[in-house]
This record gives sequence, structure tokens and C-alpha cells, in this order.
Amino acid sequence: MIDAVLDFFLAGNRFWATFIISAGLIVAAAMQLARAGDVLAARTGIGGMFIGVLLLAGATSLPEMLTGINAVIIDAPNIAAGNFFGSSSFNMLILAILDLLSRDRRILREAAFQHVLSGGLGILICTMVLFFIGANPVIDRLGFRIGWIGLDSIIIAVVYVYSIYLIDQNGKDEVSTTMTEEELAEVPSLKNGILTFSAAALVLILVSPLMVNSAEKIAVATRLGETFVGSTLVAFVTSLPELVTSIAALSIGAPEMAMGNLFGSNMFNMLAISVTDVFYTSGRLVSAVNPVFVVTGMLGVMMMALAVVGNVAKLRRIKFLELDSIIMIVFYFGGMYLLYHLG
Repeated sequence: MIDAVLDFFLAGNRFWATFIISAGLIVAAAMQLARAGDVLAARTGIGGMFIGVLLLAGATSLPEMLTGINAVIIDAPNIAAGNFFGSSSFNMLILAILDLLSRDRRILREAAFQHVLSGGLGILICTMVLFFIGANPVIDRLGFRIGWIGLDSIIIAVVYVYSIYLIDQNGKDEVSTTMTEEELAEVPSLKNGILTFSAAALVLILVSPLMVNSAEKIAVATRLGETFVGSTLVAFVTSLPELVTSIAALSIGAPEMAMGNLFGSNMFNMLAISVTDVFYTSGRLVSAVNPVFVVTGMLGVMMMALAVVGNVAKLRRIKFLELDSIIMIVFYFGGMYLLYHLG
């Protein structure tokens, strides 16, 4: 493992420079995107949990989607899949990080029942994607597609849209989070929010191809492969917006928004697979994905399930961390170690 780390930093210095610069630009743009999402949320008056699951999740997950699209354009579907599945696992690790930052509060318990639905739907959609990966040989023989787009991608997209509808309906009884006039006066205008959101999205569109290309070169130079690089390095960079946004939501006393952002991002990552399939003209995207990603995907599913079960069951707290947070940390790093050897 130490030799692999040394290879990481010794191989392809030019590619590393490109990767680091482009990753920095992506994170900065994503932060502006999330802030613009806050402005749009405040000006439109949407509820806090729904904001987290849809608006913030969509904004902070845009780097994953654009990275995936650019990966398949250069025929690197495994970097795309590693990005989506690795990001979903890392998002659940962020829950443990939030718990660590809240030693005097049990934030994973404060928003428990509000996110049983979003967490359960995230598990459902991710499991569906893994099912389609496992059933690839049969699905390919049946010609399970329209043109080059897989019917599985269409099914996933439909389930995602219906899931958002269910969350919206479930949130009708949520306590209103409408801001006072004084608080609203300090928020930038709706026009400002739209312009900032558009500009940040444009930066992501322009810079994402640079990061994907450099990541592919690093994967070749370090001999670690696209599977491992996509699931760790690329997934970490594209998940930084979720980390920063969730910490920001926690700092203003909105743990339900932070958890909604993370569960919603995992749902959005699965939708992104469907959208990315449109740009993969060689055939069904899921059929081109290395079966080893079932391990990465199941890691994310197990961590999501643990987060939901831990909240409902009210597992004990050990010193400054919830028991489920400790197990999620062990799951994540254990899973990455296994993925390194599998890759």
C-alpha cells in the first residue's frame, strides 16, 4: 500500500498538476453553486428537508454528473462508475464526520425519522443499479435498450422522479422554514442567485473534462487502474462540495438539511448514471461497468442502511461518536482497502 502511495506522487507530475488545479476550480465553483442554491431556496421559500434532498443535493452533485459525462465521452466508463459509487460511500462517511464535529449534540438522532424515507429510497435506487449490473449478461441478450440507451437507465430515472415526488408529499406537513423579512433582506436577490448558479455551472462544465483526462492518465501512470482511482481520488474531489455544504448546514443548526443533502446526493448520483448513459453511445453504460463495482456500490448501500437503522434504533454513543458512525468509518476504509486489491 505504501508503494502505491509513492507511485501516486511520483508518476505523471504534469498530470498531477492538472488534476490538482482543475480539482481546486471544481470545488470552488461547487461551493458557489451551493451558496447560490441557498439563495434560490430562501427566495423561493421551499421547505428545509426538501431543499436538502433536491436543491442542495442537485447543486452539490453536479460535479459528479459532469465528471461522469466527460469520463464516458473519452471512453472511460469505469472512472464514471467509480465516481458515482465512490461518492455515495464517501457521502455516508461525511455523516460520521458531522457526528465527530458535534460532540455535544446527537445530530444523527435529531433528524432521524425525517430521513428514513429519503435514506430508504436511496438504498432502493442504488440496489436497482447494482441489480442491473449483476444481470448484465441476460439483459444484453434480451436487447434491453432503446437505441443505445438502456431501459434500465430509463427505469432508474423514473424511480428517481417518483421518489422526489414521495419526499415532496411527505414533507407537506413539515414545519415552515420561511425566513422573516429582516433575515430575507440580508439574502442576495433571486437574480443574483440565478446568475451565480449559472456561472458556477459553466465553470464546472468547462473544467470537469480536464480533471477526468488527468485522472485517467494518473490511473495509467500509477498502474492502480480506473476502478480504484475513480472510486477514491475522483470521488473524493467531487464529494468535497457535499462535505463543505453539510458542515455549513450543521453550523446554522440545520442537521436535517445536512442529512437531506447527503441522502439526496446519493439518489442523484444514481440518476446521474441514467443521464450519463445518454452520452455513452457505445451501448448501455451499465453493461460496460466493471463488475467489481458491485462491491463499491454495496459498500454505499450498507452504509446508507446503517445510517437509517442507527437513527431509528437509537444505537448507543461511545464517548464522542455514535456506534453507527464508528461502524461506517470501519466499513468505508475497509471497503477502500478491498477495492485497492480487487482493482
